[in-house]
Amino acid sequence: MRIANFHIGERVLIVAEISANHGHNINIAKDTFKAAKEAGADAVKIQTYTADTLTIKCDSERFRLGGGTLWDGRTLYDLYSEAYTPWEWQKELQACAHELGLIFFSTPFDKTAADFLENLNVPAYKIASFEITDTPLIEYVAAKGKPVIISTGIATLADIEEAANACIRAGNHQIILLKCTSSYPAPIEEANLKTIPNMRETFGVEVGLSDHTLGITVPVVSVALGAAVIEKHFILDKAIGGPDAEFSLDAAEFRSMVKAVREAEKALGKISYDMTENKRKNRLLGRSLFAVEDIKAGDLLTGKNIRSIRPAGGLPPKYLSDIINKPAVRGIKKGTPITWDILY
Repeated sequence: MRIANFHIGERVLIVAEISANHGHNINIAKDTFKAAKEAGADAVKIQTYTADTLTIKCDSERFRLGGGTLWDGRTLYDLYSEAYTPWEWQKELQACAHELGLIFFSTPFDKTAADFLENLNVPAYKIASFEITDTPLIEYVAAKGKPVIISTGIATLADIEEAANACIRAGNHQIILLKCTSSYPAPIEEANLKTIPNMRETFGVEVGLSDHTLGITVPVVSVALGAAVIEKHFILDKAIGGPDAEFSLDAAEFRSMVKAVREAEKALGKISYDMTENKRKNRLLGRSLFAVEDIKAGDLLTGKNIRSIRPAGGLPPKYLSDIINKPAVRGIKKGTPITWDILY
């Protein structure tokens, strides 16, 4: 599967989620893209909605946030009015991303947003965690024929299956599921990253991570468990503020994450028992059987006068029991490797 010129599975696709981290200033958004590129991101992702396409303006308790979030007391409409990325910016932002060599895509939150993004010819679509139960939207997006990346932060196993099936009904098997914990910020102990390989085995698709924990530990560990995509909120400077600033990485933090992720990829390498040049050199320091005392011709070899020590050069230690109590056919000086010709 490819997203633009990026082959999913060859290495981890690192996505800088810009979300609301632009302070409603397009120049800050562009500078954020530049900083993301410099920090090592492969892609930038935005969100395509307005307060009116996502909710309604209503002050009732049902439309007001609570439960210990960063945004308690605010209405959904008020929050989304602050957080949205103006649609009139998005073509210009796409051009900026492409000039920087970044993949640009977005999360549509309704069919009008999906159509808008299709007119921009984005190479992939993201479905947010809170939309995973909107299977008509998922099916509509999947019908565009582009890879569909689906966050699973509020999903049951059945929800994930229904979302994947919605893509398949649309004839689209280009599915990437993202393990996600929908808390902002998310406690590290709720990351449950062992779900990543299980999700891949269960659904037979690529799986990645959409991370809201503080720091970079969770993304790096996810690489060891096979994450194909890592999405992390990115902000140019936390002083910009905004709804997502508290759980976003700044440029220095994101750069550290990218470095650690790429090092983790190198460390994983491949399954190999090959005898490399480095192994050959180090085997010279391995253990073998040596005379540790002067031994006269006819003397018996014992555990006192021969031992398994470093370096290599003598018989492997596994032969110790075979030669104990055998007579030496010639004299052996201390420090001489034990070889078969000493015995026969």
